[in-house]
Amino acid sequence: MVDLARTLPFRAGVVVADSALNGFQVGQGEIETVLRDCVGWPGITKARRVVAFSDRLAESPFESIARVAFAEGGPPKPMLQVWIMPAHDPASRVAASHLPIGRVDFLWDKHATIAEADGAMKYVDPQRARQQLKRDAELRRAGYEVVHFTWHDLVSDPDQVIKWIRAAFARSARLGVAS
Repeated sequence: MVDLARTLPFRAGVVVADSALNGFQVGQGEIETVLRDCVGWPGITKARRVVAFSDRLAESPFESIARVAFAEGGPPKPMLQVWIMPAHDPASRVAASHLPIGRVDFLWDKHATIAEADGAMKYVDPQRARQQLKRDAELRRAGYEVVHFTWHDLVSDPDQVIKWIRAAFARSARLGVAS
């Protein structure tokens, strides 16, 4: 993993590092040992940047590449794989349900914004598509803006994806939802 992080472009190195960490193929201690042993090797500074950026919670190359695009595009770092609970009823201060709405790919809690990296299979089944629409409605009722983007969106125009996220931040701020 460190050799690939040293020699591949940053984005590809992040994909490899995230995958290795997510699959528990390597531990942080092992990585630190290799980085220490490779002091002075070509590309080791880049490898250190890759390792510092990597996150075991990234579950796919799509999510890893999205994280790099977010970092390059300027939004704050999102939280990954966060379970979202239903909104509380202001009158009773009790959640509408004790069951989570679902786990989201990316959350900017301060901006009450969620982003979902939608793979091609997500909407092939009409029942699954209806479930996604219901889930999105529940997330919005809980006070979140929801942004969906596809692989094509991300690789063809990452700046547009960033604009969608920033627009969601602005909508949340106007509604007074963001903290």
